[in-house]
Formats: sequence, C-alpha cells, structure tokens
Amino acid sequence: MAYWLMKTEPEAFSLDDLKARGQEPWDGIRNYQARNFLRSMQPGDGIFIYHSRVAVPGIVGMAEVVSSARPDPTQFDPHSHYYDSGSSLDKPRWDLVDVAYRRSFPQCISLDSLRNMPEFADSPLVRKGNRLSILPITQSQWQHVLSLVDDGRQ
Repeated sequence: MAYWLMKTEPEAFSLDDLKARGQEPWDGIRNYQARNFLRSMQPGDGIFIYHSRVAVPGIVGMAEVVSSARPDPTQFDPHSHYYDSGSSLDKPRWDLVDVAYRRSFPQCISLDSLRNMPEFADSPLVRKGNRLSILPITQSQWQHVLSLVDDGRQ
C-alpha cells in the first residue's frame, strides 16, 4: 500500500463534491511527473485530499484509490478544457484513476502546520514553488497526520 496527497481547488472540485458523488475519476492531470505518480497508484492506496488556492490551504480529508490507471478520456475531447491534440487513442499521454471518498477531517491541517512538522521537513509539499498536484506521502507522514486527527490535536 502506498500513500498520496492530491491537490484540488475546491471551487473546481472539493472534498465535499467527492463525498456527494462517492467515487469519481481524477481527471485533468497534465504534468508528466504527476501522471507518472498516477500510473504507479494501485487500488487500496490511501490519499490525503488537499485544498489549494484557498485562504488556508491544507489537508481536509481522505480518499482511496479504487482503480488502476487508465487513459483519461478528456484528452481526446476537443470541447474539454483538458483536450490534448497530441494525444491519440493508440498513444494516450494522460491517465486517471478512480478515487472514492473515505473521510472528512473536522478541521483543515494547514500548510503552515505541515511546514512545522518534522515528518514533513523533506516533503516537496512544504517547499516554496511546489505546484505539483500529486505527491507521494510516506507511511510516517500518513500515520502522523492521522494521529493528529484521531487524537483531536490538529
């Protein structure tokens, strides 16, 4: 089992949107490194959902990978914001996985809080200028965040 952090802008798609739908394809990823992370995901992997571009960015809840990676159909749709004219059905560039809602946290675990946690000292998440929408999370980071939430110390 692996652990991931997936960023989303809540005005486009929030954890509450995922909760309402139950399960959703995580489409629209158009960065090669993030795409490669998607390709390595397996059903059962844990996900922290991170809201970005908000007053207090941070981890707001959990989801789970429920499918293996497959081609993202939005890359083939000329009416989609995520259309890629260089992709073809026989050579797709972009993938997605299905994710399922698992849990909302009572409070956001803010980026500022994460920056002050020794467990995240080496994480790209806390580095200035990091804009990658999908990041691997270590088991130690995963367990630390869950312990904060479960103990009410967030």
